[in-house]
Amino acid sequence: MIATDEKNLQLIDYLEAMGFSSFPIDGYKVINGYSNLEEEIDSIYNGVSLRNISHQGIIELKGKDALDLVHRIGTNGIKDLPKEGLKRTIFTSEKGRIIGLTTLMNFENYQILVCDRASKLKVIGWIRKYAISDDVEVNDANTKYNLLELSGPQADSFVTLICGNMVNEIQPNSFKIIHTENILFFLIKLQSERGKNKYWFLADFENSKRLIVYMKEYKGVFNFSMVGEEAYNIFRIEQGLPTAPNELNDEYNPLETGLDDIIDFTKGCYIGQEVIARLQTYSKVQKKLVGLKFSNPLEFNNGHIVLEDNGVEVGKLTSYAYSHKLKAPIGLAYIRNSHVTPGTQISLKLFDKIVNSEVHLLPFVK
Repeated sequence: MIATDEKNLQLIDYLEAMGFSSFPIDGYKVINGYSNLEEEIDSIYNGVSLRNISHQGIIELKGKDALDLVHRIGTNGIKDLPKEGLKRTIFTSEKGRIIGLTTLMNFENYQILVCDRASKLKVIGWIRKYAISDDVEVNDANTKYNLLELSGPQADSFVTLICGNMVNEIQPNSFKIIHTENILFFLIKLQSERGKNKYWFLADFENSKRLIVYMKEYKGVFNFSMVGEEAYNIFRIEQGLPTAPNELNDEYNPLETGLDDIIDFTKGCYIGQEVIARLQTYSKVQKKLVGLKFSNPLEFNNGHIVLEDNGVEVGKLTSYAYSHKLKAPIGLAYIRNSHVTPGTQISLKLFDKIVNSEVHLLPFVK
């Protein structure tokens, strides 16, 4: 068993002291909401939102062979990733199933991997499994770092309040160390799900706290809001974004999940490469991640609920939320190819109740 230390709760404790309520998930705590739910969702789509994502899995790699090892066992080519560069890669099993979706940042003398918290132990174990004779040290780094995410259409303008025009010198998928207003942090520029830039702030507790205070005090005319997990989960499902363990787990492969852009089909071998290449070359992918819009609300406790057509299983519902934008309950599901055409009707059997649903293209909201 891999030992981890989950004692880095200072930022959550600080947010609780500000009056926000947390709730536990699998040994860690998150803030469900900071204000009005509709206001938080509006800031994501129309303004600028700040989310504490320190509960994500944060892993530190050290050793001269670390970058090469991740290149060899992951789906994407990162061997030549430059200093201060970042790239996403997926670790897959020998059967091509998902171990973890990760974002790797190259600090030259060490690397940091960020993944879903539910995947962290699997990712740590997977890297250690293949670091047989390599100079690679793998450490759980959630006790060392906090991670904040700034996103929304106003994010580019808002981040200049903190960093000035220096932010324009940072290319997408890269990062720089920033020291401003007595705050020290790494500013990471990524491309968001809606094609705009979003930003991560990687820092220790004291500097993360100063960042939150600074943003709240100097938000000015911006439509700024801190965003909790309830609002983000609704946005995530509306955008068709998979997460662990719901959609990202060892039942599914990256092609079924729609993560083709994180696979380098020309780089050569990685764990699971033969299976994934065969599925892609011969069009053998049998199911896809799609959206479902439901006729009535339902109870969903993060399980995989069977979907049927005339009593025959055709898929599984993996995520569910009520969309305030669509004024309807929606979900994400893995569905057989025979039933993925938009508009296809599929029923969901829940105890003694049947709920009808309709297949929808992702994202639900553009």
